Amino acid sequence: MEPGNYRHLLLAVDFEQDNAPVIMRARQLRDLLGARLTLLHVVEHIPPAMESMYLGYAGEMALPAETAELEEELLKVAKQQLDELGADLGVPAADRLIKTGATGQTIDTMAAELDIDLVVIGTHGRHGILGLFGSTSRTVLRNSSCDVLSVKIPDTRG
Repeated sequence: MEPGNYRHLLLAVDFEQDNAPVIMRARQLRDLLGARLTLLHVVEHIPPAMESMYLGYAGEMALPAETAELEEELLKVAKQQLDELGADLGVPAADRLIKTGATGQTIDTMAAELDIDLVVIGTHGRHGILGLFGSTSRTVLRNSSCDVLSVKIPDTRG
């Protein structure tokens, strides 16, 4: 690949309300470059002791208490959200991926497997210079087999 010749983009999405700038940037790049866009959402594996931390993940929806059922419900919600985003962006169903695992590592693995030229990911940058990128962004930036565009998400906290 020639430098800057991005043919296949990977947009890592987390479905937070403030991810619009990340999605917009990926759409702009895809359209500008005539590139293929693949969407990826990673559902973190939930250890049984951490279930209560994830109960707010799906908004107002009541989630089951068992870990396996909880993960299944998270995958179901993620599929629905990814399908909506994919339809909005005109991304074919085959390019809408949901994986489970450690988010940063899974993004890197999928980028390598899919021969991605550019990963587009959001970062909050809320914790000063040492925390400029979140742990997922740091992992992807450090281990990626391709270029990474880290889109700053404005801090909307009051």
